Amino acid sequence: MARRIAAAAAYGGGGIGLLGGVTAVLLLTEVSHAKRVVGGSDDPPPRADGRYGFAFARRTGQPPLRLAFLGDSTAAGQGVHRPSQTPGALLASGLAAVAERPVDLRNVALPGAQSSDLERQVTLVLEDPELLPDVCVIMIGANDVTRRMPPATSVRLLSDAVRRLRESGCEVVVGTCPDLGTIEPVYQPLRWIARRLSRQLAAAQTIGVVEQGGRTVSLGDLLGPEFAANPRELFGPDNYHPSAEGYATAAMAVLPTLCDSLGLWPEEAPEMLDAGILPVATAAAEAAAEGGTEVTAARGPWARLLRRHRPPTKEPAAAGAPTDTPSPSSPPPSSC
Repeated sequence: MARRIAAAAAYGGGGIGLLGGVTAVLLLTEVSHAKRVVGGSDDPPPRADGRYGFAFARRTGQPPLRLAFLGDSTAAGQGVHRPSQTPGALLASGLAAVAERPVDLRNVALPGAQSSDLERQVTLVLEDPELLPDVCVIMIGANDVTRRMPPATSVRLLSDAVRRLRESGCEVVVGTCPDLGTIEPVYQPLRWIARRLSRQLAAAQTIGVVEQGGRTVSLGDLLGPEFAANPRELFGPDNYHPSAEGYATAAMAVLPTLCDSLGLWPEEAPEMLDAGILPVATAAAEAAAEGGTEVTAARGPWARLLRRHRPPTKEPAAAGAPTDTPSPSSPPPSSC
């Protein structure tokens, strides 16, 4: 199914129906219940744009790396209260520590965004040729599922965004659609349907991204057994967005791929398990079923599948941040 979705996206096919009409009618009661129970905060996410790792600038004198964040409420850090708890800040801090260079973060993600908003977001991060990002992280897809965007359209829009970023010289890491079946107040059969739809989209996203030269990290069931075992700790008060601990878990899963895209991660890192070179559709399906799995292009229709060990969740400050507050002289926030 993921291969069919990706093919429809690449060749202009229409949407692919995944549920019959009778099944959809049976789900209406569950959908109504989920909308009542699963909330969403109207509070704007904290702004974390700015420079991280000042100590490295003084020590090495190297210019900062530029990191851009695009996507939806998860990329924006919805659900936490401090800038240092957002995934952008956590990854900027971690990247600065690994690279031993300062990192300038710009986050243009928009809560509630679907893949259709990526064109606007990409235009924002590419508008100044003097400040093009070195690497971009995209987290998108959950709203495409919940608002019933045709999956082929979703993948096509994401692939177009990755292509534009790659053509500008940026490395791209995509955190694929999370497993919506892990949201605690959602009951069967909607839970099973949500899991199936989100995992199929995640696999199709992987195929589309890898074909455009990007890398993906499967967010799976919002990064696997930690969320299943500790939903109260790793989901926020609205039962939908991650908590500070949840975002820290996500950041630890994405950081190795982010660093490796810039040639900064040890090739023989002890926590990495190389599953080998597989057909891209096979690698995508395996990644969608296991959170924290990386897929990157190999050659032709083949991809490399990497499984990385994730250390236990720690406090957000443990993400290696030399500083968790932007400088007063940091770049101005974006219009989003």
